[in-house]
Amino acid sequence: MTDQSIPVGGPSLPQRLNLVTEIPGPKSRALQARKEAAVSAGVGVMLPAYAVAAGGGVIVDVDGNSLIDFASGIAVTGVGNSAPEVVEAVQKQVAQFTHTSFATVPYEGYVEVCERLNKLTPGDFEKRTALFNSGSEAVENAVKFARNYTGKDAIVAFDHAFHGRTNLTMGLTAKAMPYKRHFGPFANELYRVPGSYPYRDGLTGPEAAKRTISMIETQIGADSVAAILLEPIQGEGGFIVPAEGYIPALVQWAHENDVLFIADEVQAGIARTGRMFAMEYEGVVADLVTTAKAIGGGLPLSAVTGRAEIMDHPQAGGIGGTYGGNPAAVAASAATLDKVVREDLASQALHIGEIITKRMTELQQADPRVGEVRGRGAMQAIEIVDPATREPDAELTAKVADYAHKHGVVVLTAGTYGNVIRFLTPLVISDELLEQGLAIIADGFKAN
Repeated sequence: MTDQSIPVGGPSLPQRLNLVTEIPGPKSRALQARKEAAVSAGVGVMLPAYAVAAGGGVIVDVDGNSLIDFASGIAVTGVGNSAPEVVEAVQKQVAQFTHTSFATVPYEGYVEVCERLNKLTPGDFEKRTALFNSGSEAVENAVKFARNYTGKDAIVAFDHAFHGRTNLTMGLTAKAMPYKRHFGPFANELYRVPGSYPYRDGLTGPEAAKRTISMIETQIGADSVAAILLEPIQGEGGFIVPAEGYIPALVQWAHENDVLFIADEVQAGIARTGRMFAMEYEGVVADLVTTAKAIGGGLPLSAVTGRAEIMDHPQAGGIGGTYGGNPAAVAASAATLDKVVREDLASQALHIGEIITKRMTELQQADPRVGEVRGRGAMQAIEIVDPATREPDAELTAKVADYAHKHGVVVLTAGTYGNVIRFLTPLVISDELLEQGLAIIADGFKAN
């Protein structure tokens, strides 16, 4: 594809699946060879179809193939890739200045995004926000805030959790391969306990909470715990939705024992689940909330938002970073949040979820290898199992995902056992593209 023939991204791209070569095509394969010669092998690529444009619900690769986007850059481009409002805001900002470092010479955009997040996050109390670059940074700084405020060290995370790839967040992440193997030793005073996984543990929310709390009290001690850190819907762990009542019971215990509750909303937040934040389904309020991914509209941005007394506790200079809250990223974020609210993309997420649930439930009824269909809003997944034993079937999962890739659907797998296909479409995808992509997933089961 020559420079003259490269399409302009954005929603004006034709919203259709169009395969003109095999996937990946010859130009993508050539680029993959260059990647293997130049880029660390530790940086993996799921689908080596190299992008040149994207928008709405499609990604166009260097060979001219138009693919259906069921990944959103791992839940990042909820408002679409190259949303015009975001592009315009970023172009205007970079023409003014690209960087000063907020800690050196501050700027209004950073303050505005913090004000917006203070209003959007649940909780009728005074809040503060600090901005960073990635979900890992947000989680790591939430831990810093919690330890600084409480004077305690222990952080409790959960089985099947994913919180990042820095040293501290790897210690909080559950899955060894590929995230942790041979990268230790990890930071200490990090503990993991069983959470709620209704499909596999069969426990009600209160029963699972009782198990969790018992382990915390007997193996760690409430007096030692600074915070419990929980994804309201576990992302990389397989889009696990806790049983009803589980999270409220944990939050009640935390508040009774002077323990902070940190909600990791990095993947689930910003309208993805049909609410602005996934914790809203259980009516809980976190002391600290981490956000990232979707808040930047495709640019690197993350945040910690929380109670003012916690966020104001560290000494000046103890929190921050050179690039945190970059001017272009906060301009993108303000435009993204405007679009989410103006176009009520939370409602659109519910609509997307209804379509996925309906189609995948029909597939489950026809093929018992689909063990469970679960999720909220546009954060949906299917768990793939041996129907006789309910043992995870990672091999079939990989085959179905590979079938989807070869037929033009960009879809991600997940799960501690590698047996979950997750659906993370842009919230602006058309019904037609969504239905077509789901039909291809179903065809992948028939072919295997």
